[in-house]
Amino acid sequence: MLSIRMSFRKSRWPWIVCVWSGLGAFSATQNIILLRAQGVHLPWLRTFMGLLFLMWLPWALATPVVLDLGRKYPLRLRPASTWLKHIAACTLIGLVTAGWFSCLDELLTPSEVGGSFWNDWLRTFEMQSFFYLILYCSVLLVGYTIDYRQTLQRQQTEAAKLSEQLSKAQLSALRQQFQPHFLFNSLNAVVGLVRERRNDDAVNMIVMLSDLLLRVLKDSDRQEVPLGEELEFLQKYLHIQKMRFADRLTVRIDISKDLFVARVPTFVLQPIVENAIKHGIAKRAQGGLIQITAARSNGSLLLDVYNEGPGLLTDRSESGTGLSNMRMRLRALYGAAFSLSMRNQEPFGVEVSISVPFSEG
Repeated sequence: MLSIRMSFRKSRWPWIVCVWSGLGAFSATQNIILLRAQGVHLPWLRTFMGLLFLMWLPWALATPVVLDLGRKYPLRLRPASTWLKHIAACTLIGLVTAGWFSCLDELLTPSEVGGSFWNDWLRTFEMQSFFYLILYCSVLLVGYTIDYRQTLQRQQTEAAKLSEQLSKAQLSALRQQFQPHFLFNSLNAVVGLVRERRNDDAVNMIVMLSDLLLRVLKDSDRQEVPLGEELEFLQKYLHIQKMRFADRLTVRIDISKDLFVARVPTFVLQPIVENAIKHGIAKRAQGGLIQITAARSNGSLLLDVYNEGPGLLTDRSESGTGLSNMRMRLRALYGAAFSLSMRNQEPFGVEVSISVPFSEG
């Protein structure tokens, strides 16, 4: 945004010169015609060129100030001080312009035609004050139009970038959700169940794995889903993990059904739970607990995943490709309106927390 404004500031002077020179040419022609009609004959070229380049010089110089003032103090119903600032600026520019017109009148008009400088100054200001107000408002309107156009262009550019980032993040996220090690471990678990002649469990694991893969294909074009759907997908994944770890894995989900309608990023919980199992529960001979909670607070949805595994060497908010990929997805979806952190818990365990804007659908 700053670069766009700097570019406009560098390029606006040619436009300012062109606009006010055009108005000066019109005013100069009008004044010369009126003087000729009154029988006053002046050197046409000198008078015309003088009026053309000098008549609206105060307004040309004041235009950048008016544009910056309009941007700094946008016209709104409140506060009244904003209106007073603009009225004062318009009055000051009008007085300077009227005085400037009177100076030009003294220089370009013969003494027998001109009158008292001070009387001419006040008379010019009184006669042209409403016109100066229109000019001031016109400059503000042009400035607001340019700002709106720049904002629209910036939003379109950001939207295009966001769309590209979302597409890349989506593909990256899908690759991360079902990494080869997950499929490898799941298939090995199936083989182990078959060798133990636990055929029913092996069939159930294959069915669950198939459901997970179908869900990935089905939701590959959705960036957000209701929390209830995300939990349903997660429970199928956890069912496979429970078959692998048996009694070593305990899962507790403490989420009110009222929050099931809240929209969350697709596959937001599965990679976090997978990391909790891989880096936490799997490293403990006795296994442990994974607890998943959700709450609504101050317009945000808070998701927490806790595991009883070994703690981190130091508290940190980013760890590995999984969380980095998750952070990228959240930033693409919500800009700065999210948070993602990972920290140790007392007396042991690790918790990953995500906060996103609350919305239903």
